[in-house]
Amino acid sequence: MQKILLTFIVMLVLNFQPKTYEPVVVLELFTSQGCSSCPAADDLLGTVKTHYNSNVIPLSYHVDYWNYIGWNDPFSSKIFTQKQRVYNNKFSSRSIYTPQVVVNGQEHFVGSREHTLQSKIKEYLNISSSNQVVLDAKQTSEKAIAFNYTINGDLKDKSLRIALVIEERITSVKRGENRNRTLKNANVVVAESHFDLDSNSGNGTITIPDLVKSDDELRLVAIIENSQYDITGASQVKL
Repeated sequence: MQKILLTFIVMLVLNFQPKTYEPVVVLELFTSQGCSSCPAADDLLGTVKTHYNSNVIPLSYHVDYWNYIGWNDPFSSKIFTQKQRVYNNKFSSRSIYTPQVVVNGQEHFVGSREHTLQSKIKEYLNISSSNQVVLDAKQTSEKAIAFNYTINGDLKDKSLRIALVIEERITSVKRGENRNRTLKNANVVVAESHFDLDSNSGNGTITIPDLVKSDDELRLVAIIENSQYDITGASQVKL
């Protein structure tokens, strides 16, 4: 009788444990073509993109507060600057800086620190995700991408973020701190939309901005995050 009761208790506990999924590491680099300290971090992000599989998702967000020096970063956006400030408030940081990398929305450090970055990738690849995202997308016109998603795991206090990225772009910088340099940027976020989650599946569209060229290779990234901006799951697809 005691053995049966013990077996029942063990099964009950296992059933109430939240299911976990394959680890995913999302690296959000805040950078600028107008910042002389940023190219090293940009290059490192590009290396990460090349050397890891789809479970490591590097994203490059270009902020606009370096534009005053003389070079208007074509990828910069005040929206991305505000996004960085939200993280700044979360981390109780006194000031924002570039290059800054945020790992799964949970911690940050200088984006050009290769040893730290590689160490954190290894660490987070050993932590299971609490959500899984299955993403499907296709370009339906010159200006729009349609997508479908299915999310596994608990959705309470979670939201969906969809990011459209250019896989790589080379820019000749004419002014500012990086004047006369040719910069390569990888996985540059050029559009981002947020969706409330009231179901584990759904669909939507995202607009392709004018700065995207016809020969740019694009990728769509789906990110699940909680109310504290911790990333709990993500996936990516090439378009």
